[in-house]
Amino acid sequence: MAKVTGFLEYTREVPQRRPPAERIKDWFEIYQPFPDASLTNQAARCMDCGVPFCHTGCPLTNLIPDWNDQAWRGHWRDAVRQLHATNNFPEFTGRICPAPCEASCVLGINEPPVTIKQIEKTIIDRAFDEGLIKPEPAANKTGRRVAVVGSGPAGLAAAQQLARAGHEVTVFEKNDRIGGLLRYGIPNFKMEKHLIDRRLDQMRAEGVKFQTNVHVGVTISADELRRKFDAILLAGGAENPRDLKVPGRELRGIHFAMEFLPQQNRVCEGDHVTGQILATDKRVVIIGGGDTGADCLGTSHRQGALSVTQFELLPKPPDERSASTPWPLWPLPLRVESSHEEGGTRDWSVSTVKFTGDEHGNVKQLHAIRVGPAPKFEPQPGTEFTLDADLVLLAMGFLGPVKHGLLEQLPVNLDGRGNIATDAHHMSSVEGVFAAGDMRRGQSLVVWAIAEGRKAARGIDTYLMGESRLP
Repeated sequence: MAKVTGFLEYTREVPQRRPPAERIKDWFEIYQPFPDASLTNQAARCMDCGVPFCHTGCPLTNLIPDWNDQAWRGHWRDAVRQLHATNNFPEFTGRICPAPCEASCVLGINEPPVTIKQIEKTIIDRAFDEGLIKPEPAANKTGRRVAVVGSGPAGLAAAQQLARAGHEVTVFEKNDRIGGLLRYGIPNFKMEKHLIDRRLDQMRAEGVKFQTNVHVGVTISADELRRKFDAILLAGGAENPRDLKVPGRELRGIHFAMEFLPQQNRVCEGDHVTGQILATDKRVVIIGGGDTGADCLGTSHRQGALSVTQFELLPKPPDERSASTPWPLWPLPLRVESSHEEGGTRDWSVSTVKFTGDEHGNVKQLHAIRVGPAPKFEPQPGTEFTLDADLVLLAMGFLGPVKHGLLEQLPVNLDGRGNIATDAHHMSSVEGVFAAGDMRRGQSLVVWAIAEGRKAARGIDTYLMGESRLP
């Protein structure tokens, strides 16, 4: 463990965010540097708690007390070795994971929890800076070929694990760059994309091949993939967005969040996007109060929106952990993300009734009503209102993987929620075809995606070789 009395001596401290007025003028990450002395003190707060619930709070079962101890001692090589034992990409989770590990920290029962996420981020960034991250190619090749469809965190984690097991791995991505939602969903102010590129360099040196602009099920058939490869992993994400089927939905200026966000990411990559959806000088309404809605909010601020209003169907959460989610469960208090600090209006228990537009077919007003709690969301008479809107962004979640194309060509069984059904080894109902990530479990967190990719890699390795040494 770290310092025995550390949790008694130090209070929780996290990095400061850059001032909102400064950060909305650029697309760089929002956090200021965290002093080494502060990081050491935070690592020292990790307790000898007997049963480290943070292990099970994390879907990757990260060895959190182990690398906290090494970070406190300044043993960075050992720290990153412990970190990589369970997580291929801590530079991603250290930035965009909501840290369920911290919610289950034992210290968090009666004190602010250990700053696990910041320690994780510091370890991996320092390891890259000090040249500790090297390619780890397999000593022996198996001669088996695996196709990974989708290059998000699940696909990349599986690809790296399988390559290190000696298999020949090819990752197919329908977009022009590798990374999935990491590349074209997460805004740059939450995670800059050079972090993906440096990890891809390592994976290429380990033998992973990447093919972009290949849409499996469209530009190449699933049958062709099955002929060329010994196993296939489907890791294409949950890209079927939940729509809002109300009158006026067809008006111009109403878009899914994942039409809006990727375009700005492309511009940040240096691309020119013809007809880009922009919030500049517009009255923006975001429907959906989750992470994607917050990403739309921060992006709208940086594009210079005239005003931004964010609606959520559910009631406003409590300010603190409620009795319905006691430790070590994931709490559901009101969360104030960086984008909320930057401006805009948030409102809860609001249901959109219809949109109306002008004579040119452009959206101009949103008509809504306040509703009661779940599950009925009963409209409250007399609470109807309208709001002027020039741009409406739908960020209401996703309904599983897209069904046309690939899943039409591969007759895999689906579960009750429309995701790919698999056995305990992540194999689908089709021999040699596996699934991981959001395609298998529905939309979820980056940490779940990486965990899914690692488990699927072990299942594929066992299928191909009869056994597996992958963790």
